[in-house]
Formats: sequence, C-alpha cells, structure tokens
Amino acid sequence: MKTSPRAVAEREITRRVDLCLPDGRLNPAAVGWSRTPLHRANIRGWGRTMRWDYWCVTSPGHVFAFSASSLDYLAGESAFFLDRRTGEQVSSRGLLVPARGVAFSERGGEGSVRIGAGPVRISVDETADGTRLRLKSAEIAADVLVRRVPGRESLSVVVPWGPRRFQYTVKDVGRPAEGTVRVGGLTYEFDPADALATLDLGRGRWPGDIRWNWGAAAGRPGGRDVALQIGGKWTDGTGSVENGLILDGRLHKISEELVWRYDTTDWRAPWRIEGERVDLEFVPEHVREADVRRAFYMRSQEAQAFGHYRGTVVADDGERVTVDGLYGWAEEVYRRW
Repeated sequence: MKTSPRAVAEREITRRVDLCLPDGRLNPAAVGWSRTPLHRANIRGWGRTMRWDYWCVTSPGHVFAFSASSLDYLAGESAFFLDRRTGEQVSSRGLLVPARGVAFSERGGEGSVRIGAGPVRISVDETADGTRLRLKSAEIAADVLVRRVPGRESLSVVVPWGPRRFQYTVKDVGRPAEGTVRVGGLTYEFDPADALATLDLGRGRWPGDIRWNWGAAAGRPGGRDVALQIGGKWTDGTGSVENGLILDGRLHKISEELVWRYDTTDWRAPWRIEGERVDLEFVPEHVREADVRRAFYMRSQEAQAFGHYRGTVVADDGERVTVDGLYGWAEEVYRRW
C-alpha cells in the first residue's frame, strides 16, 4: 500500500490530438491532460481494447447509474438504482457474447453510444441542450437529460502503461440533470436544482488484470459549484494521475499520486485520501458489492460506497477549499479478463 503522496510532472494538452499512431501504438503527443475532451480514440487492434461510458446521477433522495462497456469480443451492460432514504437498491445486468448492436463514439462529448441488444438497452446521445441518457431493462427504465454548462471544464487524462497498453479517460463531474427513472411501477423525478450527473468515459488497450480506486463528489455548498475527482492505484508509476478539483466551473489539476487508506474487511468504515493538496475523509452511507466470475478466468470484483466527503482541497492559487458533507462515492475495483 502506498504510504506517502508523490508529485508527478504532467503536460496540459490544449489542441485536438489522436490517441494512437497509425500502427496502433500510443501517440506520445497524446500523453497529458486537458480541460475539455480533445483526444480522438482512434484505437486499432483487437482483444485488449476496452471502451466504456459510465454515468451516475445523484440527488438528495436517489442514485441512478449505468455502465455500457465493450471488450472487443463481448459487451457488458448494467444499471443500478438506490433509494437513499430506505437503502433499497435495484440492479440490472447483462453480457453479450459476441458483442452485437454496440457502438461507441471516438470523442467525449460528441456522437452517440449504443448497446441495442441484450437485457439492458442503452443509448447516450449528444443534443443541443446536453447529453440524453436512455435505458430500458426489465427492472429499470430511464430518460435523463444531463445539461451542458457553457464554459464548464472537466478532466481528461491519458495514462501510459506502455506503447501498446494505455487508457484515455474523461471525468466530467457534477453537471445538472433532469428527467425520470421508473423502478417497480414507481416513477422518480430528478430535478436540476439538486440532481448532479457524472461521466466516466474510458477508451484504451488494457493489461490483463488491474486494480483501481476512484472517488467523485459534487455539490453547491454556499452557492459555489464544487466537484471532486480523485483516483489511485491504476495510475501509480505512469507519470499521469486523474486528480482534480472543479471550482465554479474551472478545473484545478492536482498532479500527485494520492494515498488511499481504507479497511477492506469493513467498507463502511471511514476512508482517508491524502496528499500535499488533498486531506479528505469519506464516510460511507451505503455500500454495494459484487464479485462476478465468468468464463473460468474473467472476474470483476468491486466495492462501491456512497456517502459524504469532508476535509480540504487546495486550489491552484493556494486557496484552501473546505469540503463538508459533499455527496459522492469511493470505490475499489479489481478486473481480470
């Protein structure tokens, strides 16, 4: 386990760039981070290519999330709904082998995403007003619009494990959302006054097994737009990290490997995330766990906790931003395929 934070030197990308060279290897000019999605995921090759879009919408009463993913020869789909007041949760899950009816855009914020077959049907479309999320399964039906906020920044990062193993990720945290989710005959409304949506977009060529931490949270304490994006483990040693603070729409990039401390025997115990600019405690409110094994070797093991962050994060100009009760999640995930 990492015991101390480590600063890294990262380059800001300011113009559009291809993720890959013509032969399919990572483009060295693509390595870095950006405030808006600038990379084209022109990935070539087969067998280790991973593409996904994960969306999570939170409100004071509910959480709705779904994932659309493709690993060349198969596609995965899942949805999740949580009633925060009662702790009741409903899930849908499916696997398509071979992958069919699947499409993923090459650029974040442009084009569409589709999983048009299987038990969970998913569509993500960019419109003039924002990003429209639609999902239908036996358990859950949703139609949500995630509003686009002009000038608001996000975090995009390229993580280089090597010339043929790399990941491009977009973390767009805390956009206003509105719409409906229907579960068990009941319809739940999401109001943009208090519902916030987060995107985790991934495009890359992955190693056979990996473990990661991810945390995100957003809110409007005192009328300010505050969003957190933090990660760990999977980026260690690559020279890239996915850590940042979005304050009133502007991204403050945090270029250091953070230290994550938590109890894997008790996911409900408080978590600690620390660095030179980050001092946070995360207190879980609800934990969802899964350990899915398929086709002898494949495995997906995850623990995702929803709850509240408190502590401080330092902005680029040295301002110490106090976080107190910001709702979001923290997770540990292990994948093998």
